[in-house]
Amino acid sequence: MSKIAARDRLIFALDVPSAAEADRLLDRLQGHISFVKIGLELYTAAGPDMIKRVVGRGMRVFLDLKFLDIEETVRRATARVAAMGVDFLTIHANRKALTAAVQGREGSSLKLLAVTVLTNFDSQDLRDMGIQRSVQDLVAARALLASEVGCDGVVASGEEPAAIRQKVGPRFVIVTPGVRPAGKGVDDHARATTPTQTIAAGADYLVIGRPIRDAADPVATVTTIVSEMQAAFDARPI
Repeated sequence: MSKIAARDRLIFALDVPSAAEADRLLDRLQGHISFVKIGLELYTAAGPDMIKRVVGRGMRVFLDLKFLDIEETVRRATARVAAMGVDFLTIHANRKALTAAVQGREGSSLKLLAVTVLTNFDSQDLRDMGIQRSVQDLVAARALLASEVGCDGVVASGEEPAAIRQKVGPRFVIVTPGVRPAGKGVDDHARATTPTQTIAAGADYLVIGRPIRDAADPVATVTTIVSEMQAAFDARPI
């Protein structure tokens, strides 16, 4: 049986437009979640202070800002993120940006996750960008790049962990957004999967936002999701 505690592997995507709304949700979920994703919307509204408030609650922070810029900018920005006590940070899977982020987090416990292919992209989106590879092949190649330059893991959909594991092995962290409980809509995710499917495929952390945020009873929803996740982790070979 798995020794993984599912509650620690659920990352709640706190995608709300204000600090006040974030605090209201966190008040309701205090004691039921331990890991929070702060993305572009909330970070734009509330900035680093929101990170301090989440850390002050005893929760971990996944800062999903998808850095991509010249090396000096990425290096310095990553150093600032590390100093704020963030646990996970996303960087687009560009060799120069990833290398700069690895340099910027030196001496800290910050884990760097390369963004492979956004979960709302499909093969047609890649062709529109001039990329002729399949989504799965591109994700696997970018995961290998991230591993080679010293990143800790990747962000990828629930359809790709098996291909990633073939390239980078079992210890590389896979964080999967676009996870939807069975019977829920996929929203704007082109490659959505259920918690059970995602964990069985090999993902380590699941990012779930709207199904919890928009639920009539967010606590009950979290409880149901964590229960499903725990069963899936327990059923997965160690």
